[in-house]
Amino acid sequence: MSTHDLIPAPVPPGTADIPGLAAAMAGSGPALLLVPPGPEGARLVAALGPAAATGVPAGTAVVIATSGSTGTPKGVRLSAKALRHSARATHDFLGGPGQWLLAMSAARIAGLQVVLRSRAAGIAPAVLDTSAGFRPDAFAAAVASMTGERRYVSLVPTQLIRLLDAGIDLTSLDAILLGGGPIPAGLVDRAAAVGAHVVRTYGMTETCGGCVYDGLPLDRVGIRITDEGLVAITGPVLARGYLGGEDFGGEFVSSDLGRIDDGVLTVLGRADDVILSGGVNVPAQSVEQVLAAHPAVAEVTVVGRPDTEWGEAIVAVVVPTSGATPDLAELRELVGTRLGRAWAPRELVTVEAFPSLPSGKVDRKALRTLVQARPEGEQP
Repeated sequence: MSTHDLIPAPVPPGTADIPGLAAAMAGSGPALLLVPPGPEGARLVAALGPAAATGVPAGTAVVIATSGSTGTPKGVRLSAKALRHSARATHDFLGGPGQWLLAMSAARIAGLQVVLRSRAAGIAPAVLDTSAGFRPDAFAAAVASMTGERRYVSLVPTQLIRLLDAGIDLTSLDAILLGGGPIPAGLVDRAAAVGAHVVRTYGMTETCGGCVYDGLPLDRVGIRITDEGLVAITGPVLARGYLGGEDFGGEFVSSDLGRIDDGVLTVLGRADDVILSGGVNVPAQSVEQVLAAHPAVAEVTVVGRPDTEWGEAIVAVVVPTSGATPDLAELRELVGTRLGRAWAPRELVTVEAFPSLPSGKVDRKALRTLVQARPEGEQP
């Protein structure tokens, strides 16, 4: 197998300029290992260095490091062909190219796709500098600077929640792609009530980002549910494989549980986020969807922790709505009525904000560590 060079490319937030990207996409320059700047990027480069030392298979344009909440980095090998197909399929779904707002790091797949879609459209993106954090007022100013006839942005749920809480006008955006993690129940309806057009996306770095929009696969993307209940994906958006590993072979089996009804995919949660409590398998995301509808809950993540009686106790970690005090009994009643008593949380932990990964996703590993450090039954 022929190989070519792979060079680290730190990409700071607040920029859509990635030196060497055009050459990497054209195949005339080395492949790029995209990482955030600073210690996080250095950690990823060091972890992936041995696998990168021998280069990457020909046809690889970009490698994106993805560690998720496990902390174990993997380098995903993406081809220019797959990235271009993803960008084209997204524009086809949305009704045509437009101007994009880059509101996250281009070292991550969602941010990189904003850069590549902008290049495909021939329209420079607006750029939001998030180096000091995500600020709704700065987002509003960036949106106001957009001049494209059609205007798009990709966000994670926490960003959209903060924009809605701040009362930011989102009506000038033709579409808000929302993904990167579980979408709280009622969030899309809440956005729609103020005139925002949200498109729910599902995908991962291994599929060049979102490849299923509002439950429907993009052009030439295939989805099926395995015998184990996992979502499997085929099509031209697939990555080649992992750095230092074999090719995926035409199908990527995710870690997500799902079902397909009349061609529409519903993601039930991650298989590794299933909590075994009292002999019952409880998908954390399903419980989160119900709890998010409670008026005292601004954001919620459900985790399990070892318990001498139940095997794992279901713990709701909640960021309360301003001025509200969530009540465990009320939350248990809500979940018990909707999903069954076995799915109801046995403990409640309130926090001011969730720890996050560099990608902006909730750091579930850190939350589990926080919860497991507390004695059984202790309340905050």
